[in-house]
Amino acid sequence: YSARSGATVIGARDFLIAYNINLNTTSTRIANRIAFDVRETGRVVREGNPFTGKIKTDEYGEPVRIPGTCKAVQAVGWYIDEYKVAQVSANLTNFNITPIHTFFDAVQDSCIERGVRITGSELVGLIPLEAMLDAGRHFLKKQERSLGVDDAELIHIAVKSLGLDELGPFDPQKKIIEYQLQSLEDEKLIQLTAKGLANETASESMAPGGGSISAYVGALGVSLATMVANLSANKPGWEEKLKFFSDWACKGQEIKNEMLFLVDEDTRSFNAIIDAIRLPKETAEEKKFRLDSIENASQYAAEVPFKVMQTAARTIDIIKAMIENGNKASITDAGVGALCCITAIEGAYMNIRVNTKDLSDTNFADLLNQKAHNLLQESKGELQALVEAVHKQIS
Repeated sequence: YSARSGATVIGARDFLIAYNINLNTTSTRIANRIAFDVRETGRVVREGNPFTGKIKTDEYGEPVRIPGTCKAVQAVGWYIDEYKVAQVSANLTNFNITPIHTFFDAVQDSCIERGVRITGSELVGLIPLEAMLDAGRHFLKKQERSLGVDDAELIHIAVKSLGLDELGPFDPQKKIIEYQLQSLEDEKLIQLTAKGLANETASESMAPGGGSISAYVGALGVSLATMVANLSANKPGWEEKLKFFSDWACKGQEIKNEMLFLVDEDTRSFNAIIDAIRLPKETAEEKKFRLDSIENASQYAAEVPFKVMQTAARTIDIIKAMIENGNKASITDAGVGALCCITAIEGAYMNIRVNTKDLSDTNFADLLNQKAHNLLQESKGELQALVEAVHKQIS
């Protein structure tokens, strides 16, 4: 072994959620007993009195334990003088094994057995977005409501159901990891108001242009189809159809989020071309790097609207299902959604054609244009047929 040598071990663990549940009691003893019920290590087995008796050991001298109900959970009960309540304080060491809502429900079940109840809870530190969304879906499902709502609504339901705002306001922008990271990025088009986006589009700026607006119109189209699914899911007398419409609404929300990402991605891809054009071109090496950069950026700027076409085309099945099975009072909303998707697909196709026009790689350009043309013909025909179906039903 050389004194000049050594090693560094670098590892990562699953995200740990530090989470405290507030009880309507000041008893640390009750809080501890609830913690023992739910934590993975559970409680030790005692002889005689289950709380004060002698600890029972196995043949190796280790305490015999009754496992708790939640895997990957460490928990203890304590009293918080600041709040004048007892808490079950926990570390969820792997929220994929025991999600926050599963732990909350387990604590609630133990509370009922012990004559106390949960009054609220608090997060210590940050939480992943997916953990909050899963919690929102969990509680909506228990309410027998559609799960196909936007992230903000899912987070709101999670906050209210878990009581995360009992001790103070819960700000998703400050408590959710992904939102903290997003706040470090440049302002996005999708963060503008509807009026703000219209004004920005109408300004002297070259972006956003037809590509971003095609994506946004596509987002509106799938949003209309999703709205019909949610209205149908909540229609009185259609309770047995809840899962059918909820599943379509969830699919619609997924597509909507992808389309909204593409609104900004199209503008980012255009800006990348401008940045490449502005690269220095004094030396032969700089000229080559600049031309290669322009080519690569231009190719990607053509791929983004093709992704818009593909994503908008995935809305067809939702619109068709809503026209055929949805609430007839909202059928025209599905029809307008189809019209929006036609605009999104054809608008994106136009952008592909113009963005491939000056590419050096003609094979890339020809192949992408052919795929885009085929998708345009196929999807536009299906969407126009759906529009006609709506006209037929309302005539």
